[in-house]
Amino acid sequence: MISPTRCSLTVPTRIFSLAANGSSRDPNPPSEKAFVTADVTSFDAIVIGSGISGGWAAKELCDKGLKTLVLERGRDVAHIKDYPTANLNPWELPHRGAMSRQQLKENPLISKAAGYGEDTAHFFIKDQDHPYVQEKPFDWIRGYQVGGKSLTWGRACQRWSKYEFTAPERQGYGMNWPIGYDDVAPWYSHVEKFIGVCGNRDGLAAMPDGEYLPPFDFNCVEKHLSEKVRAHYGNRYIVQGRWAHLSQPKEIHLQQGRGTCQARNLCMRGCPYGGYFSSNASTLPWAAKTGNLTIRPDSVVHSIIYDEAKGKATGVRVIDAHTHAVTEYHSRTIFVNASALNTNLILLNSTSRRFPNGLGNDTGLLGRYVCHHNYRAAANGKIAGFEDQYFYGRNPTECILANFRNLGKQDTDFVGGYTTFTGAYRERPEPADRVGGAYKDALAQPGPWGIYMYMQGETIPKQTNHVRLHSTMKDQWGIPLLVTSVHYDDNDEKMIRDWLAEAKQMLEVAGCHAVETRDNHQAPGLDIHEMGGARMGSDPKTSMLNEWNQLHACKNVFVTDGACMTSTGNQSPSILYMALTARAVNHAADEMAKQNL
Repeated sequence: MISPTRCSLTVPTRIFSLAANGSSRDPNPPSEKAFVTADVTSFDAIVIGSGISGGWAAKELCDKGLKTLVLERGRDVAHIKDYPTANLNPWELPHRGAMSRQQLKENPLISKAAGYGEDTAHFFIKDQDHPYVQEKPFDWIRGYQVGGKSLTWGRACQRWSKYEFTAPERQGYGMNWPIGYDDVAPWYSHVEKFIGVCGNRDGLAAMPDGEYLPPFDFNCVEKHLSEKVRAHYGNRYIVQGRWAHLSQPKEIHLQQGRGTCQARNLCMRGCPYGGYFSSNASTLPWAAKTGNLTIRPDSVVHSIIYDEAKGKATGVRVIDAHTHAVTEYHSRTIFVNASALNTNLILLNSTSRRFPNGLGNDTGLLGRYVCHHNYRAAANGKIAGFEDQYFYGRNPTECILANFRNLGKQDTDFVGGYTTFTGAYRERPEPADRVGGAYKDALAQPGPWGIYMYMQGETIPKQTNHVRLHSTMKDQWGIPLLVTSVHYDDNDEKMIRDWLAEAKQMLEVAGCHAVETRDNHQAPGLDIHEMGGARMGSDPKTSMLNEWNQLHACKNVFVTDGACMTSTGNQSPSILYMALTARAVNHAADEMAKQNL
């Protein structure tokens, strides 16, 4: 049992105040971290986590005038200042970007993550930093710092279709969401306008249009691929990527201090231009300018405090990451945005006489129906011609083949759908001579064109796929280790086989030769799209959260990160988390104004 103490903060806390002139929207935000000690422990709202959804919760709460504390278990990262590799050339890195054998030996799990390398490793946790127990293989990819994984996310921003909210129940593999597309659509727009999403309005039922900046252009082979696939199939659409990049910033983005994407494709190092969306470049600085934001890094959340007499949560118990000192912070409302599995861990560890099995967990559903995206299938092929054409810049987006499977009705032997990401590139040349002038001349010329594809498939939420707390093993802060028990099923295998066959055919339709397909058999989790465990639903007997992302049994606690997902859909989920967060904050603020929270 830990003993809470009320004391001055012993680690730096970023405290933001109103501008000297009293303005709540100072156009010149402080460029340096304002570190002070404080003994303030009461706020209007507490947000657990500073990543994509946590940053949005902070921005929306602060904009509504609520004094907000953001708790981040990792270190502080300030925009621009703390991007040490952002402008380094390959030869300026100790190993030219490669990881040392020792680093790989010490980090066999995290080193598998997409984008992990010598230039980005500081934004991923080391394997030893937060152990967990894999009952079944699961690669849990985490980034513990202010900004979380918003610094290293893939940035794809497709909207869900109306079908994805209803398909699980309609096709018999899950339950309906308590909300539909029309409930989320205005919040998608709200988010898109603020973060900046490039793309086209393509009029696709599988991927609704949004509020877009100009897209990055197809290269010549991508345009050829799109035209050939459309002509052959009629109902398959390869479109320009909908990505969180400022291809042409608007005034709202300039107000954030962000600039045009430079097409460097070095995004995961942190972008000094603010060209792609991250909490660090966008939502957190915006929240700071209101004077309502306090960020406390190095704060490991132990549990949420539930007051039996009041019948609601009253605060959060925090362990200092370095000193292990314990502090309790109090607020009227709490947003849990720690990233899906950590959110489950915190809720499971938030026990009381009222909730002996975790906060709000009257049904035993907490931690269950954990799901992910299926990234096992990929394909590529070579294509002749186009040698007289090239492309310029490093396009940070990819082309998207919108889902064409089980759209509106089931038309295969599996349920759910898949999105396909694709693109065309020029390979390195393969000169016959390996020495001499001819060899060097050949290296100066680009090689043949190739096309790649990979799948992002929907998976079925199952009660057996779950996380739980270990009964005896604890981490360095005395918190039970998380046990992961998540696996693939026969539906996943059928989907993979279908995608491999269709991808091969599409590449051949486009004129590719030497087509290769593969199943990488990677464990769940490496997709970094873990979801569920505290799913939304209309019935408290079958779900943890209501239509406003509130715990059914504890209405002043909101969960708006991936843990809230009722199903996975086939689109990239991050922008849905942001939209749900903004929607939930709007509801919370209204309820607080009515004294209902």
